[in-house]
Amino acid sequence: MEKTAVAPDIGASSGEELSPLYNVVLLDDQEHSYAYVVEMLQKLFLLSEAEAFAHAVEVDITGRTVVITCELAQAEFARDQIHAYGPDWRIPESKGSMSAILEPAS
Repeated sequence: MEKTAVAPDIGASSGEELSPLYNVVLLDDQEHSYAYVVEMLQKLFLLSEAEAFAHAVEVDITGRTVVITCELAQAEFARDQIHAYGPDWRIPESKGSMSAILEPAS
């Protein structure tokens, strides 16, 4: 007797569910320079100068920019790294780090 191959159910779940993703959103303020944003994003997220500058422009124009999308633990770590980066030494009025929030990725 010939064996019949059975195709797997395409819609079947493997038992593993994908973790939800979160955006780390950098928020604009007037206490940090473009150079600060570029420097911070290059150091924390290993972005190229061009990528970091594009984020600096976006946060300045729109008031926010998504710097990374990842799982919750990594997103919280990224947000905390932004909050811990410190003030912009180029601007005397800069008293602390930039702000960042987490939001569910759509």
